[in-house]
Amino acid sequence: QVQLVESGGGLVQAGGSLRLSCAASGRTFSSYSMAWFRQAPGKEREFVTAIRARTGNTAYANSVKGRFSISRDNAKNTVYLQMNSLKPEDSAVYYCAADSNYYRPYPGREADDYDYWGQGTQVTVSS
Repeated sequence: QVQLVESGGGLVQAGGSLRLSCAASGRTFSSYSMAWFRQAPGKEREFVTAIRARTGNTAYANSVKGRFSISRDNAKNTVYLQMNSLKPEDSAVYYCAADSNYYRPYPGREADDYDYWGQGTQVTVSS
């Protein structure tokens, strides 16, 4: 069982930066692939980025590639999302997710790939 708690959301002007954190409970954090999804009002939850447990390989949605960066610190049981050059369309609730399938050969991009979810943190980008 993994519990995930996101933090770092807030209000920022367009062009600004934020860093989200997701702290995980449990002693096996390093064996979980981790991801960030987001959901804006009236829209479906969408994939943002993921990082694999085994290799550290990453994947990004085209909409955030070059602006966002995912990283993890296994010693701190924490995954981060650095968001730069933020746009109003990045406004959403951001969710951290954990995938227990250690042998998935790619970073999962579907919500169904993930077993555990945090409660979310709101990011609002003003124009």
